[in-house]
Amino acid sequence: MSSGLLSTVRDLARRRARRRRNLTLAEGVRLAEEIVDAGASVRGVVTAPMLQGSDRGTALKARLARLDAPQVEVSDADLIQLADTDHPQGVILVVEPPAWELGDIHVAPRRPVLVVDGVQDPGNVGALCRTAHGLGAAGVLALPGTAELFAPKALRGSMGALFHLPALRCDDDALIEWLEQQGIELWLSDIHGTPVPAAAARSRRIALAVGNEGAGARQAMEQYASQLVGVPLVATAESLNVAVAAGILLYEVVHGR
Repeated sequence: MSSGLLSTVRDLARRRARRRRNLTLAEGVRLAEEIVDAGASVRGVVTAPMLQGSDRGTALKARLARLDAPQVEVSDADLIQLADTDHPQGVILVVEPPAWELGDIHVAPRRPVLVVDGVQDPGNVGALCRTAHGLGAAGVLALPGTAELFAPKALRGSMGALFHLPALRCDDDALIEWLEQQGIELWLSDIHGTPVPAAAARSRRIALAVGNEGAGARQAMEQYASQLVGVPLVATAESLNVAVAAGILLYEVVHGR
């Protein structure tokens, strides 16, 4: 069993294997705690002695031991070889991502959905999901060209938000059809956009779209958007990180006066 679990962990380092198996990897004490708290489906646990270097790690190991999942302990050196991070904390989980659907996303005034269009860095995708969850968004929709939602790096960036916040991939046609059926306006983040209109944000159901880190959103999204919104910057600033910009705009939609 242990050799099979370790082979699975090595295999899941590849995107193709994650898609084929519908499994992913989660590393780190805090992320493991969030996953257990969320009641997610843990399919395997790999630990190393370094996990018990703190009281928090020791407590986590005890919680993991109670899970109904294959478990194996390896040496610190072996876990370092398995890990994707530079400074692993002694735990790697094999996890089944939640099967979110569009019907799980309930948009309302002051409760927008975040649309992620072509954001290619998985760390940014994870940060966007963490931000959306923290600010009370209804969910996240990832359009074509966006990094894998449940890639290990995206999971770490989300700090467990992806197990609480509905998040799924969606193509352009499905998105537009869903927005029209639900009566949701698409607002697009743009460097030339105007500040979020507070009165409209208070009364309308909104999908806030953010685009690629360098190129911005695709033309298809620009054509469909009813509003271009942005964050005013000083003249010498070119742009903001996509997760930072999304956080400011989401805050204005949710809490702006």
